Amino acid sequence: MRKDIHSAGIPVLCVSCEARHRGICGSLTPDQLATLARSSVKHKAEPSRELVGDAESIERYSNILSGVVKLSKTLSDGRQQIVGLQFAPDFLGRPFRRESAVTAEAATELELCSFPRAAVERMMAEQPDLEHRLLEQTLKELDQARDWMVMLGRKTAAEKVASFLLMIARNIDPTADPDRRTAAFDLPLSRADIADFLGLTIETISRQLTRLRAEGLIRIEHNRHVTIGDLDRLADRAGD
Repeated sequence: MRKDIHSAGIPVLCVSCEARHRGICGSLTPDQLATLARSSVKHKAEPSRELVGDAESIERYSNILSGVVKLSKTLSDGRQQIVGLQFAPDFLGRPFRRESAVTAEAATELELCSFPRAAVERMMAEQPDLEHRLLEQTLKELDQARDWMVMLGRKTAAEKVASFLLMIARNIDPTADPDRRTAAFDLPLSRADIADFLGLTIETISRQLTRLRAEGLIRIEHNRHVTIGDLDRLADRAGD
């Protein structure tokens, strides 16, 4: 990629990027950002587009700039299990692994900044803070996976649906005030995918959403746009 004009040593490509301020690129020096920017490509992906397949060779990593990525595993008989979601400004990829362990698919329209795997791994050797940030994200994902195991194994259907909505509300907008009381967003998954993610049926998902709406905890418009009037009340409903 052509080198951009710099502002205070930071490439224009990176100046307003959330991944630089809150993601892994925040650990890089201006010179390293400039080096990475020369081989970076910003691009978009439409919903349902596969970004990398399970067991597929990894050639590039990406920062998620906007949108939601769905991670899934597929069994030999074709059955699929959604195992996680990623949001901006998460890092998409697993360093030091040459093959993907999951299928990554655009759940919504995405904007990504992608760069060669070799460039990132070289910078990790040069910049310990980069490796530290990637470790922090990995540990965060491990904590989330443990919490999700508890949710799947112990929570009721009502608590599962409320927990899912809370997760989306807390992650869908990386610039939102963490102390806010309300949230509004479009559901990034279909009812079928939500059911798969939560280990429930589509009918149960619909019943629980209707119940939350009847209780005044959420509003739903156009079947996908959700407004949460009080996040604390929904957290109580989720058993958090």
